[in-house]
Amino acid sequence: MSSDTLAYDDKGLVTVVVQDRLTGEVRMVAHADAAAVNQTIASGQGWFWSRKRQSPWKKGESSGHVLEVHEVWTDCDRDAVVYLVDPHGPTCHTGTESCFSAPLLGGAQEAGARALPFLFRLEESLARRATADAGRSYTRSLLDGGASKIGAKLREEADEMARALDSESDARVTSEAADLVYHALVGLLARKIPLRSLVLELARRFGTSGHAEKAARTTGG
Repeated sequence: MSSDTLAYDDKGLVTVVVQDRLTGEVRMVAHADAAAVNQTIASGQGWFWSRKRQSPWKKGESSGHVLEVHEVWTDCDRDAVVYLVDPHGPTCHTGTESCFSAPLLGGAQEAGARALPFLFRLEESLARRATADAGRSYTRSLLDGGASKIGAKLREEADEMARALDSESDARVTSEAADLVYHALVGLLARKIPLRSLVLELARRFGTSGHAEKAARTTGG
């Protein structure tokens, strides 16, 4: 589908939602004219139209915090598009990661909180628990135990999930999978590996045969 088929408004604009392609986080909302959409598609960089300045602009022109655009999608009415991006640095002009950091309903109230999909909000919550008292925080007690304690729990939870898959209810499989994911997140936190890096690795493998990917890891050492 060409950008020429988009339903631009009477000012020649469509709404643009900028979403992190790996985390699902909505980073900003802006507008673009046909030229900006075409330039985004051609360059792989996020281009927009400034309604305030009445001129085109590329995100990161002055700050260096560019948006690397991997995909552009439109909605069923063709009057809005989504840029799926790898953001390089904060996206909001205020210097925050996302423009969406003021909750109106629900949401975390901690300083620096923003509208994150749940798994990434959980990641931030676990990081905060790392500074809690070990007597009150199971996460902190695992981190204090180090790789050996976390590894033992991962092996235990993986075995429990395997047994649930074999002969237990869907609810039990779901519960054991949640335990396994939680302990895996704690393991990543212990190594200071962000969840986004895990998703990036999955994205790297996406579309590649599992057999081929494993063979490449074997031959590559």
